[in-house]
Amino acid sequence: MLFAQTPTQLETPSVEYSALLPVLILLGGAVLLLVIGALLPRRGKISWHAPFAIVVAAASIVSAIPLWFRTRDDGPISVVANAIRVDGLTIFLTVVIATGVILTALLSDGYLRRERLEGPEAYVLLLLSASGGVIMAGANDLMVIFIGLEILSIAVYVLAGIHVRRARSGEAALKYFVLGAFSSAFLLYGIALVYGATGTTNLTGIQSFLATNILTNDIMLLAGFALLLVGLGFKVAAAPFHAWTPDVYDGSPSPVVAYMASGVKTAGFAAMIRVFVYGFSSYSVDWKPIIYVMAVLTLIVGSVLAVSQTNVKRMLAYSSIGHAGFILLGIQAATDKGVQAAIFYLATYTFTVAGSFGVVTVVGRTGDNAHALEDYKGLAKRAPLLAGAFLVFLLAQAGVPFTSGFLAKFYVIGAAIDSGSFPLGLVAMLSSVISAFVYLRIVLTMYSDDADEGAPTFTVPVGAKVALVTCVLATIGFGLVPGPLTAAAKTAVSPIVAPAASAPATPSSGG
Repeated sequence: MLFAQTPTQLETPSVEYSALLPVLILLGGAVLLLVIGALLPRRGKISWHAPFAIVVAAASIVSAIPLWFRTRDDGPISVVANAIRVDGLTIFLTVVIATGVILTALLSDGYLRRERLEGPEAYVLLLLSASGGVIMAGANDLMVIFIGLEILSIAVYVLAGIHVRRARSGEAALKYFVLGAFSSAFLLYGIALVYGATGTTNLTGIQSFLATNILTNDIMLLAGFALLLVGLGFKVAAAPFHAWTPDVYDGSPSPVVAYMASGVKTAGFAAMIRVFVYGFSSYSVDWKPIIYVMAVLTLIVGSVLAVSQTNVKRMLAYSSIGHAGFILLGIQAATDKGVQAAIFYLATYTFTVAGSFGVVTVVGRTGDNAHALEDYKGLAKRAPLLAGAFLVFLLAQAGVPFTSGFLAKFYVIGAAIDSGSFPLGLVAMLSSVISAFVYLRIVLTMYSDDADEGAPTFTVPVGAKVALVTCVLATIGFGLVPGPLTAAAKTAVSPIVAPAASAPATPSSGG
């Protein structure tokens, strides 16, 4: 006898696609570019791949504007069963990542044509990687952070080795991939331990559980903290997980490095803010000392080891490590002021580092190998405008007043001191002084040394010109008029660093 069975109705989470529009535009643009690029000749008369990627990234920024006002007035939007949280922080960092995509695409256009690497592949990978970064920025679940990290990382691994005729590019990609796989494994094990200790991977659920329960055995949770920091510390190039940075930056195509130092770093710090400042806010006493030590090591490594370098790309690589240390100051503070300072730093550093590697892209010439300090001799006489732009970027990274870099460092050091971390602020100031020697060394080479006989002159592609001018204006503009960006950072953070809901604490055995 047959019995009719009533089919079980599965409950699927409702999805508000309008709230996911920025990331959907990036993903859709990447797929569309791939399809159109496969149907058209690789080397057409008109170079359209870069403008297409720029339009897609700009459209993502435009689509985020209505969400900004909506979340500012009505509060955060929970999407996909609360796995994604669209709030001010998500939108602010989405704009930063998309801006990094635009600047990288502008720099890549002339570079890829110069190196005879025309095609849509680089731009497709760039848009895919950015979509992963945006997912990380809005993730409200540890597994969503992992998925976003993999989307971000796999595309960048390929971008690092996209210069197929340059052996060092392939070496950089392999090293980045192998070490990145290890870091992803650490992150995944950390997620498993946190799930074992709290019973959930949702950050809101973790925050609520830790705020309302006292773990009688928190070893599993603390081990999860440590492993998560290993995985995320690799992505932001924080010591002692920084060893890949100089070699990968040196071997990767210069425009790709601009994105690594801006978009990838922004996504990594976004996840760190989500996980620790928001999700683990109740246990800040336990994880803040770890980030304190990481910040000190990162500042020292980034400034001291840069002094002995004679390759400009490696100098900037160690400089990028040092800047990660400054951003860690804001996260270590674990306050709204600290997070505001951190995201202000990320926004301004995107323009500074993209401009710096834009100059490196031009000076590197065909083959992308002319990165020794000697290659910058007499640059002020051979290309005065190019040298002037590099001067602005180097002074900003040194923290000279009237540049965005000065305010960025001032804000994060101030946040650290306000939270009681006086020694950390002192280490940051000393490392800034040491780093200034590295930047001034490049400046003196450009302006004091005469170029060797027969030294080449440079033709700056149109895209690179636009990117460099934009970065110079932003670096000086945010240094002189920081108000709008500071206000935006404050608005973005206000719903993030909120006190955990108070409830009577109950003991729990945890892990």
